[in-house]
Amino acid sequence: MTARIYRPAKSATQSGQADLEWRLDFEPESAPTADPLTGWTSSSDMRQQIRLAFATKDDAIAYAQRNGLTYRVEEPKPVLRPVVSYSDNFKMSRAAPWTH
Repeated sequence: MTARIYRPAKSATQSGQADLEWRLDFEPESAPTADPLTGWTSSSDMRQQIRLAFATKDDAIAYAQRNGLTYRVEEPKPVLRPVVSYSDNFKMSRAAPWTH
């Protein structure tokens, strides 16, 4: 069973720049099946429910190595934030004219 080590993306409601924790999740061994009576999905793989949190990537890798887990690390994508000033909205050289 392969473990995935990653840093989750922030939700749309978060605007801060603080770092999130690293997570270790297990990849599913089998596809979920639908119950014919209720339509609910279920799986016989109980490791899918385990989600471990670590302060650093190195801690997560050390845990996987210590427990003999096969793992893969997904590096987070860099966040590109344009530097924009509020006063740029009112410049005379603005591409689109300012209107009320």
